[in-house]
Amino acid sequence: MDKFVIQGNGPLSGEIAAGGAKNAALPILCASLLSDAPLTLTNVPNLRDVGTTGQLLEQMGVRVEHPDAHTRVLDASGITTCVAPYELVRTMRASILVLGPLVAARGEAHVSLPGGCAIGARPVDLHLMGLKAMGAEITLEGGFVHAKAQKLKGARIVFDTVTVTGTENLMMAAVLADGDTMLENAAREPEVVDLARCLRAMGAKIVGDGTTTIHIQGVKKLHAAEHRVLPDRIETGTYLAAAATTRGKVRITHTDPGLLDAVLVKLQQAGAIIRTGLDFIELDMHGARPKAVNLHTMPHPGFPTDMQAQIMAMNCLAEGVGTIRETIFENRFMHANELLRLGADIRVEGNTAIITGKARLTAAPIMATDLRASASLVIAALAADGETIIDRIYHMDRGYEHIEQKLAALGAQIRRVDKLL
Repeated sequence: MDKFVIQGNGPLSGEIAAGGAKNAALPILCASLLSDAPLTLTNVPNLRDVGTTGQLLEQMGVRVEHPDAHTRVLDASGITTCVAPYELVRTMRASILVLGPLVAARGEAHVSLPGGCAIGARPVDLHLMGLKAMGAEITLEGGFVHAKAQKLKGARIVFDTVTVTGTENLMMAAVLADGDTMLENAAREPEVVDLARCLRAMGAKIVGDGTTTIHIQGVKKLHAAEHRVLPDRIETGTYLAAAATTRGKVRITHTDPGLLDAVLVKLQQAGAIIRTGLDFIELDMHGARPKAVNLHTMPHPGFPTDMQAQIMAMNCLAEGVGTIRETIFENRFMHANELLRLGADIRVEGNTAIITGKARLTAAPIMATDLRASASLVIAALAADGETIIDRIYHMDRGYEHIEQKLAALGAQIRRVDKLL
């Protein structure tokens, strides 16, 4: 099992490019199940979760071609099974996104209940509620969801709470349903909008994505299409937070500043000078220590939960006291205990963390607990005195492509080593 060895060595400086968004690529890969015609995707991040999704689709009979590292051509015309087995689903919660497309296009699905990061309960009840409303028969047996429908019917579906994957799953199911579907209290995340763009390129009729009400008019079939996955706003935000924490100056290219409004506001409050263009963001701390910021996570367009851990790491080294309230997941402060090992001053009270910034942290052996927690530990280690060893970095490989290479390009002293060495 690999680990990172990081030597804190001052400000990050330089330019790197953001990759495609993992959280957009996964549902879009699953959308290939909706058509017998090829779907060509570019700017696909080369990540563990993307590879797992490819394996899941391939075991169903989808042909997945890799013309290059960041392109996928998917052909679902040869599907042989509608089963998503536990062995693949258990490592990645996004596997549930095959459920809607399979029922819509193939009439049935047998999908293992998902796993993924241990950041709290993320039930699929709303997915199942929506499919039932569209006429699917749902049973739960042996850890599997069994869904069946001769033909889904359009329906009005009101989500009790905002759910990104639920919105995506039901939007994909609705594109082939008979009649119109209204998704109300729908997720507004950019990744939902990107999925809608891809589905429209395939011939779907969708309006309202990016708002709380999405209207889908079912069509008989979808056709071949090409789609470019949008830039990863969380990867972009992670590198910006790392630069702010280390008092550095960086430029992130191949990104979209419009995807990070809430994050950029917090970085500006921390004292960063931000300059943006059509496809780049520059952050400059002018060598100054960041100022502590307060935030609470919210569904888009609020502050993203996937950036909470990174800002906590920044607050650990900031001037003042910052308060972070996590409103999306109930178990997403596991990184706090590892940051304490580096000398951070963090007090957790329920879903709120109070962080008193320190001028320096001190290196120690630490362990990643989930994907975004991994990123926060890397950020803290970059600004800590001495050599920090981070174990269980396989979490990191689920969402960051070659993070050690990108950070090294910004001057970080970071290397990946085999735990056996």
